[in-house]
Parts: sequence; structure tokens; C-alpha cells
Amino acid sequence: MKFEQNKDTGECDIIFSKQEIDIINKKGKIILTAEGLRHFGNNLVKIVAEWNLNFNKELQKKQSFSNTVKPKKDV
Repeated sequence: MKFEQNKDTGECDIIFSKQEIDIINKKGKIILTAEGLRHFGNNLVKIVAEWNLNFNKELQKKQSFSNTVKPKKDV
């Protein structure tokens, strides 16, 4: 999976490879080994830090809570 953030808007697309889509369709989930989870977590922390730099100043200051995620209507 690949995360591509638009530096102008701050929005991000999560792009899955054909193989990843096939696995999700077949198994209904993504399975990570303990080592895979460690690497995924480390990379995700790095990506999240980079994303925050691309948000505008107002958005950088906003706090998140468990109920603040709002999905896009066109998904």
C-alpha cells in the first residue's frame, strides 16, 4: 500500500497494489506478522509526521478525538 498526500490540499490517497487487493478480497483482511507489524508501525509514524508538515497551520493545530473522523461523501 502506498500513501500519496497532495501537498496543496493536505488530502491523501491510499493506493493498494493488485496483489494487496486480491489478498483483501480473498481473506477479507490484511495480516501482519509481528515483524511486519513493527516495520509497518515504524513507517506509519514517519509518514504521519511528514503528513502533518503538509497540513495548513490551522489544521496542524486541530486536536483529534475518536469521533472526529468524517469520511468523504464520494467514497
